[in-house]
Amino acid sequence: MSGKFNQYLELCKPRVVMLIVFTAIVGMFLAVPGLPPLDALLAGTAGIALAASSAAAVNHLLDRRIDVKMSRTRHRPLATGELKEHNVLIFALVLGLVSMTVLILWVNTLTALLTLLSLIGYAIVYTVWLKRATPQNIVIGGAAGAAPPVLGWTSVTGQVDPHALLLFLIIFVWTPPHFWALAIYRKDEYALVDIPMLPVTHGADFTRLQILLYTILLIVVTTLPYLTGMSGLTYLAGVSVLNGGFLWYALRMMKSKDKLLPMYTFAFSITYLLVLFIFLLVDHYIILMLG
Repeated sequence: MSGKFNQYLELCKPRVVMLIVFTAIVGMFLAVPGLPPLDALLAGTAGIALAASSAAAVNHLLDRRIDVKMSRTRHRPLATGELKEHNVLIFALVLGLVSMTVLILWVNTLTALLTLLSLIGYAIVYTVWLKRATPQNIVIGGAAGAAPPVLGWTSVTGQVDPHALLLFLIIFVWTPPHFWALAIYRKDEYALVDIPMLPVTHGADFTRLQILLYTILLIVVTTLPYLTGMSGLTYLAGVSVLNGGFLWYALRMMKSKDKLLPMYTFAFSITYLLVLFIFLLVDHYIILMLG
Protein backbone atom coordinates (compact mmCIF):
# COMPACT_ATOMS: atom_id res chain seq x y z
CA MET A 1 0.00 0.00 0.00
CA SER A 2 2.77 2.43 0.92
CA GLY A 3 4.50 1.65 -2.39
CA LYS A 4 1.37 2.51 -4.38
CA PHE A 5 0.85 5.68 -2.31
CA ASN A 6 4.41 6.78 -3.07
CA GLN A 7 3.85 6.21 -6.77
CA TYR A 8 0.78 8.43 -6.82
CA LEU A 9 2.61 10.97 -4.68
CA GLU A 10 5.42 11.05 -7.23
CA LEU A 11 2.85 11.87 -9.93
CA CYS A 12 2.12 15.08 -8.02
CA LYS A 13 5.76 16.28 -8.20
CA PRO A 14 5.66 17.19 -4.49
CA ARG A 15 8.88 19.23 -4.43
CA VAL A 16 7.70 21.40 -7.31
CA VAL A 17 4.22 21.72 -5.83
CA MET A 18 5.66 22.72 -2.45
CA LEU A 19 7.46 25.68 -4.06
CA ILE A 20 4.32 26.60 -6.00
CA VAL A 21 2.18 26.49 -2.86
CA PHE A 22 4.73 28.45 -0.86
CA THR A 23 4.70 31.33 -3.36
CA ALA A 24 0.89 31.24 -3.33
CA ILE A 25 0.81 31.41 0.49
CA VAL A 26 3.22 34.36 0.48
CA GLY A 27 0.89 36.04 -2.01
CA MET A 28 -1.96 35.58 0.48
CA PHE A 29 -0.01 37.23 3.30
CA LEU A 30 1.23 40.10 1.13
CA ALA A 31 -2.32 40.82 -0.03
CA VAL A 32 -3.51 42.04 3.39
CA PRO A 33 -2.10 44.41 6.03
CA GLY A 34 -2.51 41.88 8.84
CA LEU A 35 -3.13 38.16 8.60
CA PRO A 36 -5.25 36.59 5.85
CA PRO A 37 -8.58 35.04 6.89
CA LEU A 38 -7.97 31.50 8.08
CA ASP A 39 -10.70 29.98 5.90
CA ALA A 40 -9.34 31.59 2.72
CA LEU A 41 -5.79 30.63 3.70
CA LEU A 42 -6.62 26.97 4.26
CA ALA A 43 -9.08 26.49 1.41
CA GLY A 44 -6.99 28.52 -1.03
CA THR A 45 -3.85 26.57 -0.18
CA ALA A 46 -5.65 23.23 -0.55
CA GLY A 47 -7.29 24.18 -3.83
CA ILE A 48 -4.10 25.52 -5.40
CA ALA A 49 -2.07 22.51 -4.20
CA LEU A 50 -4.62 20.05 -5.62
CA ALA A 51 -4.71 21.89 -8.96
CA ALA A 52 -0.91 21.93 -9.20
CA SER A 53 -0.83 18.21 -8.37
CA SER A 54 -3.45 17.52 -11.03
CA ALA A 55 -1.40 19.42 -13.64
CA ALA A 56 1.71 17.48 -12.64
CA ALA A 57 -0.11 14.16 -13.05
CA VAL A 58 -1.37 15.18 -16.50
CA ASN A 59 2.20 16.14 -17.40
CA HIS A 60 3.34 12.63 -16.39
CA LEU A 61 0.59 11.13 -18.54
CA LEU A 62 1.31 13.18 -21.65
CA ASP A 63 5.09 12.82 -21.40
CA ARG A 64 5.09 9.08 -20.64
CA ARG A 65 6.63 8.11 -24.00
CA ILE A 66 9.56 10.49 -23.82
CA ASP A 67 10.04 9.83 -20.09
CA VAL A 68 11.04 6.25 -20.92
CA LYS A 69 13.99 7.53 -23.00
CA MET A 70 15.36 10.12 -20.57
CA SER A 71 17.53 9.07 -17.63
CA ARG A 72 16.05 11.84 -15.46
CA THR A 73 12.50 10.54 -15.92
CA ARG A 74 12.72 6.87 -16.84
CA HIS A 75 12.02 5.81 -13.23
CA ARG A 76 8.67 7.63 -13.08
CA PRO A 77 5.70 5.33 -12.29
CA LEU A 78 4.16 5.51 -15.76
CA ALA A 79 7.50 5.04 -17.50
CA THR A 80 8.21 1.89 -15.50
CA GLY A 81 4.69 0.54 -15.94
CA GLU A 82 3.97 0.53 -12.21
CA LEU A 83 0.89 2.66 -12.85
CA LYS A 84 -1.54 2.37 -15.74
CA GLU A 85 -2.54 5.27 -17.97
CA HIS A 86 -6.25 5.12 -17.16
CA ASN A 87 -5.52 5.14 -13.42
CA VAL A 88 -3.33 8.23 -13.76
CA LEU A 89 -5.98 9.96 -15.87
CA ILE A 90 -8.68 9.26 -13.28
CA PHE A 91 -6.35 10.42 -10.50
CA ALA A 92 -5.59 13.69 -12.30
CA LEU A 93 -9.25 14.36 -13.07
CA VAL A 94 -10.31 13.71 -9.48
CA LEU A 95 -7.64 16.08 -8.15
CA GLY A 96 -8.68 18.75 -10.62
CA LEU A 97 -12.38 18.34 -9.84
CA VAL A 98 -11.82 18.48 -6.07
CA SER A 99 -9.59 21.52 -6.54
CA MET A 100 -12.25 23.43 -8.48
CA THR A 101 -14.93 22.41 -5.98
CA VAL A 102 -12.90 23.69 -3.03
CA LEU A 103 -12.03 26.97 -4.74
CA ILE A 104 -15.57 27.68 -5.95
CA LEU A 105 -17.33 26.77 -2.71
CA TRP A 106 -14.89 28.07 -0.11
CA VAL A 107 -12.69 30.66 -1.85
CA ASN A 108 -14.07 32.57 -4.84
CA THR A 109 -14.92 32.11 -8.50
CA LEU A 110 -12.10 34.35 -9.76
CA THR A 111 -9.44 32.23 -8.07
CA ALA A 112 -11.07 29.05 -9.38
CA LEU A 113 -11.11 30.43 -12.94
CA LEU A 114 -7.51 31.65 -12.82
CA THR A 115 -6.38 28.35 -11.30
CA LEU A 116 -8.16 26.40 -14.04
CA LEU A 117 -6.51 28.54 -16.73
CA SER A 118 -3.12 27.97 -15.09
CA LEU A 119 -3.73 24.21 -14.93
CA ILE A 120 -4.72 24.08 -18.60
CA GLY A 121 -1.79 26.33 -19.53
CA TYR A 122 0.79 24.01 -18.00
CA ALA A 123 -0.77 20.59 -18.42
CA ILE A 124 -2.12 21.07 -21.95
CA VAL A 125 -0.78 24.17 -23.74
CA TYR A 126 2.81 23.81 -22.55
CA THR A 127 3.13 20.03 -22.36
CA VAL A 128 1.22 19.17 -25.54
CA TRP A 129 2.11 22.08 -27.81
CA LEU A 130 4.73 24.60 -26.67
CA LYS A 131 7.23 22.08 -25.32
CA ARG A 132 7.47 20.42 -28.72
CA ALA A 133 6.87 23.45 -30.94
CA THR A 134 9.44 26.15 -30.13
CA PRO A 135 12.70 26.73 -28.23
CA GLN A 136 10.84 29.59 -26.54
CA ASN A 137 8.60 26.98 -24.91
CA ILE A 138 9.72 27.70 -21.36
CA VAL A 139 9.47 31.47 -21.86
CA ILE A 140 5.86 31.39 -23.04
CA GLY A 141 4.83 28.44 -20.90
CA GLY A 142 6.37 30.09 -17.86
CA ALA A 143 3.23 32.19 -17.52
CA ALA A 144 1.38 29.22 -16.05
CA GLY A 145 4.09 28.57 -13.50
CA ALA A 146 4.18 32.24 -12.52
CA ALA A 147 0.49 32.33 -11.57
CA PRO A 148 0.51 30.95 -7.97
CA PRO A 149 1.23 34.24 -6.12
CA VAL A 150 -1.63 35.83 -8.05
CA LEU A 151 -3.89 32.92 -7.14
CA GLY A 152 -2.92 33.34 -3.50
CA TRP A 153 -3.60 37.07 -3.67
CA THR A 154 -7.04 36.64 -5.22
CA SER A 155 -7.88 33.92 -2.70
CA VAL A 156 -8.01 36.49 0.10
CA THR A 157 -9.00 39.66 -1.80
CA GLY A 158 -11.16 38.44 -4.68
CA GLN A 159 -9.34 40.74 -7.10
CA VAL A 160 -6.10 41.03 -9.06
CA ASP A 161 -3.81 43.77 -7.75
CA PRO A 162 -0.84 45.37 -9.59
CA HIS A 163 1.45 44.15 -6.80
CA ALA A 164 0.21 40.60 -7.40
CA LEU A 165 1.13 41.00 -11.06
CA LEU A 166 4.58 42.13 -9.97
CA LEU A 167 5.01 38.81 -8.13
CA PHE A 168 3.87 37.10 -11.33
CA LEU A 169 6.48 39.04 -13.32
CA ILE A 170 9.29 38.02 -10.96
CA ILE A 171 8.60 34.29 -11.41
CA PHE A 172 7.95 34.74 -15.14
CA VAL A 173 11.40 36.29 -15.69
CA TRP A 174 13.07 33.86 -13.26
CA THR A 175 11.79 30.76 -15.07
CA PRO A 176 13.93 30.84 -18.27
CA PRO A 177 17.38 31.14 -16.62
CA HIS A 178 16.27 28.62 -14.01
CA PHE A 179 15.14 26.01 -16.50
CA TRP A 180 17.72 26.67 -19.23
CA ALA A 181 20.49 25.81 -16.76
CA LEU A 182 18.91 22.36 -16.37
CA ALA A 183 18.36 22.14 -20.13
CA ILE A 184 22.08 22.68 -20.78
CA TYR A 185 22.91 19.83 -18.44
CA ARG A 186 20.25 17.60 -20.06
CA LYS A 187 20.85 18.79 -23.63
CA ASP A 188 21.60 15.36 -25.09
CA GLU A 189 18.52 13.81 -23.51
CA TYR A 190 16.23 16.51 -24.93
CA ALA A 191 17.84 16.05 -28.35
CA LEU A 192 17.25 12.30 -28.12
CA VAL A 193 13.49 12.78 -27.73
CA ASP A 194 13.26 15.69 -30.22
CA ILE A 195 12.28 18.33 -27.67
CA PRO A 196 13.49 21.70 -29.06
CA MET A 197 14.91 23.16 -25.87
CA LEU A 198 17.10 26.19 -26.49
CA PRO A 199 20.46 24.37 -25.98
CA VAL A 200 19.36 21.78 -28.56
CA THR A 201 18.29 24.26 -31.23
CA HIS A 202 20.77 27.10 -30.65
CA GLY A 203 23.62 25.51 -28.71
CA ALA A 204 24.83 25.70 -25.13
CA ASP A 205 26.90 28.87 -25.63
CA PHE A 206 23.92 30.82 -26.95
CA THR A 207 21.82 29.52 -24.07
CA ARG A 208 24.44 30.65 -21.56
CA LEU A 209 24.24 34.15 -23.04
CA GLN A 210 20.45 34.10 -22.73
CA ILE A 211 20.77 33.02 -19.09
CA LEU A 212 23.05 35.99 -18.43
CA LEU A 213 20.71 38.44 -20.17
CA TYR A 214 17.65 37.11 -18.37
CA THR A 215 19.55 37.27 -15.07
CA ILE A 216 20.24 40.96 -15.68
CA LEU A 217 16.56 41.47 -16.49
CA LEU A 218 15.66 39.56 -13.32
CA ILE A 219 17.81 41.91 -11.27
CA VAL A 220 15.83 44.85 -12.65
CA VAL A 221 12.45 43.19 -12.13
CA THR A 222 13.19 42.05 -8.57
CA THR A 223 14.10 45.63 -7.64
CA LEU A 224 10.61 46.83 -8.60
CA PRO A 225 8.92 45.83 -5.31
CA TYR A 226 11.19 48.33 -3.56
CA LEU A 227 10.90 51.00 -6.27
CA THR A 228 7.09 50.81 -6.25
CA GLY A 229 6.83 50.97 -2.47
CA MET A 230 5.57 47.42 -2.15
CA SER A 231 8.63 46.44 -0.09
CA GLY A 232 11.27 48.20 1.96
CA LEU A 233 14.98 48.16 2.68
CA THR A 234 14.99 44.70 4.26
CA TYR A 235 13.78 43.18 1.03
CA LEU A 236 16.11 45.33 -1.07
CA ALA A 237 19.16 44.29 0.94
CA GLY A 238 18.24 40.62 0.81
CA VAL A 239 17.36 40.50 -2.87
CA SER A 240 20.55 42.38 -3.74
CA VAL A 241 22.60 39.58 -2.19
CA LEU A 242 20.53 36.98 -4.03
CA ASN A 243 20.91 38.82 -7.32
CA GLY A 244 24.66 39.03 -6.80
CA GLY A 245 24.73 35.27 -6.37
CA PHE A 246 22.63 34.59 -9.48
CA LEU A 247 24.75 36.98 -11.56
CA TRP A 248 27.91 35.28 -10.30
CA TYR A 249 26.62 31.89 -11.46
CA ALA A 250 25.53 33.31 -14.83
CA LEU A 251 28.94 34.90 -15.42
CA ARG A 252 30.73 31.70 -14.36
CA MET A 253 28.67 29.76 -16.87
CA MET A 254 29.82 32.14 -19.62
CA LYS A 255 33.47 31.44 -18.81
CA SER A 256 33.47 27.84 -17.62
CA LYS A 257 32.51 24.66 -19.46
CA ASP A 258 32.30 22.68 -16.22
CA LYS A 259 29.60 20.09 -16.92
CA LEU A 260 28.22 20.26 -13.38
CA LEU A 261 28.05 24.06 -13.19
CA PRO A 262 24.62 24.26 -14.91
CA MET A 263 23.19 21.94 -12.24
CA TYR A 264 24.72 24.05 -9.48
CA THR A 265 23.12 27.08 -11.11
CA PHE A 266 19.79 25.27 -11.36
CA ALA A 267 19.93 24.31 -7.68
CA PHE A 268 20.85 27.87 -6.67
CA SER A 269 17.95 29.28 -8.69
CA ILE A 270 15.47 27.24 -6.64
CA THR A 271 16.98 28.51 -3.39
CA TYR A 272 16.97 32.00 -4.88
CA LEU A 273 13.23 32.05 -5.47
CA LEU A 274 12.41 30.48 -2.12
CA VAL A 275 14.54 32.96 -0.16
CA LEU A 276 13.35 35.92 -2.25
CA PHE A 277 9.75 35.22 -1.25
CA ILE A 278 10.84 34.83 2.37
CA PHE A 279 12.42 38.29 2.17
CA LEU A 280 9.18 39.67 0.71
CA LEU A 281 7.20 38.17 3.58
CA VAL A 282 9.56 39.28 6.35
CA ASP A 283 9.83 42.79 4.93
CA HIS A 284 6.02 43.03 4.69
CA TYR A 285 5.60 42.54 8.43
CA ILE A 286 8.59 44.67 9.36
CA ILE A 287 6.95 47.55 7.49
CA LEU A 288 3.65 46.89 9.30
CA MET A 289 5.37 46.88 12.70
CA LEU A 290 7.30 50.06 11.99
CA GLY A 291 4.32 51.78 10.40
